[in-house]
Amino acid sequence: MRAAGDLPQTTDKTNASEGPVDLDALYAPPAEMIQKAVLDHLVDFHLEYLNAATFFCLATGSEDGLDASPRGGPPGFVHALDAHTVAFADWPGNNRIESLRNIERDARLGMLFIFPGLEIFMRINGRGKVSTDPALLARLAEGDRLPKTATVVHIDQVLLHCGKAVNRAKLWRAESHIDPAALPTVGKIIAALGKRDTTQAPMDDAQIEQINQHYDHSVRHDLY
Repeated sequence: MRAAGDLPQTTDKTNASEGPVDLDALYAPPAEMIQKAVLDHLVDFHLEYLNAATFFCLATGSEDGLDASPRGGPPGFVHALDAHTVAFADWPGNNRIESLRNIERDARLGMLFIFPGLEIFMRINGRGKVSTDPALLARLAEGDRLPKTATVVHIDQVLLHCGKAVNRAKLWRAESHIDPAALPTVGKIIAALGKRDTTQAPMDDAQIEQINQHYDHSVRHDLY
């Protein structure tokens, strides 16, 4: 019997002889208005959404692979430097800094903005640069906190995107909120990972609860 958490081994059953899928035969082309809505610079309504934005997902990549990570802050935490450029601060996370390392090797990136309660997204595709310019870091400060670095993005494409995915997920409905007790806590996850290390003593319930309490406090209060 397979242990909990272990997945069965699979092999790639993709038929290499199938050939590429004819996407143009399956999907209609985008409407002319949708095509015209893709711009290479910010206009007034983009700025209004940007000033309200509190969260986006950042996609980056390099020869080693791809990465997507969340970014959040107070409304307007992504600053428009001009019509072709935006910038945002890097605040403490798990210190993997994969996005920053990727941008240093491959400038291409994507930003997907999610607006709580709204059924619309905004997307920016462009090329990034990691900056330590003191004036820029001061502009991006939150309170008395200065970031170590900022990411400056030259915009190649900016567009508003329909929110059908929000309604498929029922994302903003209260009944869609997940009960935290329905999934493993951070403490249980760390304990499960520890079991894979035969040199580490198993955690007891008190240790697991201590980790949970530390995480709950840190994720809410140790933001900078």
